[in-house]
Amino acid sequence: MPRPLFTDPFSTLLYTRNGELLGARIAPDGQWRFPETDGLPDKFSTCLTTFEDQRFFYHPGVDPLALARATRQNVGASSVVSGGSTPTMQLVRLARGNRSRTWYEKVIEVNWALFLETTYRKKDLIRLYASHAPFGGNVVGVETAAWRYFGRDAGRLSWAESATLAVLPNAPGLIHPGRNRKQLKEKRDRLLWRLKEKGVLEQTDYELACMEELPEAPVPLPDDAPHLLARLGAQAPGTSIVTSLDINFQKRIQDLVDRYAMEYSSNHIYNLAALVVEVETGEVVAYAGNVSYSGEERRGYYTDVVMAPRSTGSVLKPFLYAGMLHDGLLLPSMLVSDVPLNINGFMPQNYNKHFHGAVPAHRAIERSLNVPLVRMLSRYNTGRFMTLLKRLGMTTLYFSEDHYGVSLILGGAEGNLWDMTGMYASLSRVLNHYHPYNGRYNPADIHPPTPFPAPEKEPVVSITDKRLTDQPVLSAASIWCTYEAMSALNRPEEEADWQQFESMKKITWKTGTSYGSRDAWAIGTTPRYAVGMGRKRIRRRQSRINGCRVCGAGDV
Repeated sequence: MPRPLFTDPFSTLLYTRNGELLGARIAPDGQWRFPETDGLPDKFSTCLTTFEDQRFFYHPGVDPLALARATRQNVGASSVVSGGSTPTMQLVRLARGNRSRTWYEKVIEVNWALFLETTYRKKDLIRLYASHAPFGGNVVGVETAAWRYFGRDAGRLSWAESATLAVLPNAPGLIHPGRNRKQLKEKRDRLLWRLKEKGVLEQTDYELACMEELPEAPVPLPDDAPHLLARLGAQAPGTSIVTSLDINFQKRIQDLVDRYAMEYSSNHIYNLAALVVEVETGEVVAYAGNVSYSGEERRGYYTDVVMAPRSTGSVLKPFLYAGMLHDGLLLPSMLVSDVPLNINGFMPQNYNKHFHGAVPAHRAIERSLNVPLVRMLSRYNTGRFMTLLKRLGMTTLYFSEDHYGVSLILGGAEGNLWDMTGMYASLSRVLNHYHPYNGRYNPADIHPPTPFPAPEKEPVVSITDKRLTDQPVLSAASIWCTYEAMSALNRPEEEADWQQFESMKKITWKTGTSYGSRDAWAIGTTPRYAVGMGRKRIRRRQSRINGCRVCGAGDV
C-alpha cells in the first residue's frame, strides 16, 4: 500500500487571511483538484453517508450485507450490476487508479479497506474519499465541486446543494449538472426524502429543498488577485496559499485600477498597478498587479507591474533629502542652487525648463526640482546613497556607482513598486514608533512588505529592550522633516488650500516619471497605510494630463 495514498497534483489556491478564496489555477494534469480538506461540513457528510453507506460508521470497512446483496444480484444477472462497495473500498479503488472491476480487484479492495480502517479514523476516511472522488468533467473533490457548481465553499451549501454533490460521485460520467438534469434531480430528491424519513429534515425544509434548481453549468472560479497568485503559485505550486490580503480592499483597489485604465486608454496608458501596505505590520492588504485580464495579451495585462523593474523617476528624491538631513549635511531651509549645471556633459533640467536661482531645500523636494537634487547627490556621493537605499530595502541596484552616477536621483536606476512602497512604509513605521520607544529605534522596523500574515511579535515594553538602538538608518527627525516637505504638495482635484481644512487627512506623497513619460509613480503614506501606484508602457508620447490621479500633479 503506497504512502501517501494519492500523489495526484493539486490546483494552486490563493486565500485571504480570513479564508475567502481569491483565485485558483488548474492542476498540471488538467484537473480542478483542490488540496485535501481538513474536515467535511456536517451537511455534506450526512448526505454522503446516507446515500452511499448508512452503516459506514459501524462496520470495519467492509459491509458483509452489502457484499452478499451485490453477489446475489451479479450472479443473477450474469454481469456486474452492483458493487456493494463501502466508501472505504471506493477510496481504495480511487487510490488504485479506478482499475477494471473484477473479482481479483474486489478482493484487493476488501483487504486494503480492512487495513485502512485500522490506521485511519472514520472521519479521515470519508474526508479522503470526498477529497478525491470525481464530481463530473474535470472536477475532483467536494470543495472543488462546491466552487465549480455553486460558487462558494462546501461549508456554505444548502441541504439541496449538499445532496446534489453527494449523489454525483456515484455516476459522475453519466450524471452531472451539465447534462441529464432530470435524472440528477430525481436522485437528489430521493436522497432528500431519505433524510426526511431519518428525521434530519423537517417537512418544510424537505419541500423547500426539493424546490431548489440545479446549477446550469460550472461557474468561473474567483480571480481577484491573478498577478499575486501567479507570483506566489510559481514558488509553491499545488498548495493552498494564505495571504494577508483583505477581500474588500482587494476588490475596491482592482476596480479603481480598471476604471482609471479605461479612462486613460485614450492616452495609450493601458497598464496600471496599485499596492496597499499596512504600515505597522508590513502586510499587503491589496495587490492589483495590473488591469484585470481581458483577453488582450498584446497590451501586457499579464505583466505584474508591481514587480516589474522600471525607471524610478523622482521617487528616490525624498530618501536623499532625508539622508542628508540625518548626516547633518542639509537643513530644510538651507538654500540650494538651481542654476544651469554641466557635469562632464550631463546637463540636467527641471521639468518646466526653468531655473529658480536659490531655493530652500524643502521647496526643492516639494516641487521635485531636478537640478538642486543633482547638486545634492554630487555632495552626498552616489555610492553612499546606494548604500542607504539598499539598507532601506531597494533590491534592484545591480550595477556600480560609476554606472549610475548622479543620474540615479533622476531615474537612472530601475526599481519596482514592491520595494518603493515598502521603503516608504518602513519610514512611516520608524516615525510611528519614535514616541513609544522614547526616542530609540528598532532596526527590525525597516523591512520589506509581506504578502503573508505577519507573525505575532513580542512587543517592546521598555526602552532598555535589547532590540532597540540609538543608531538608526534614518533618524525620526530627518524622516519628519522629509514628510513635512512631501505633504505640502497640492493634491490632484483638491482645493489649493486643502491644508486649512481640519477634515482633510494629512498624506505624505511623492510622484515620479521616467524619461519620455513612459513610466509614472505615485506613492503616498499615512500613519496606517502606504499606497503605491504605477503605470507603464505608453505607446506614443503622452500629452499633458492635468490633475492625473495616477501620476500626480507636476510630474506629467
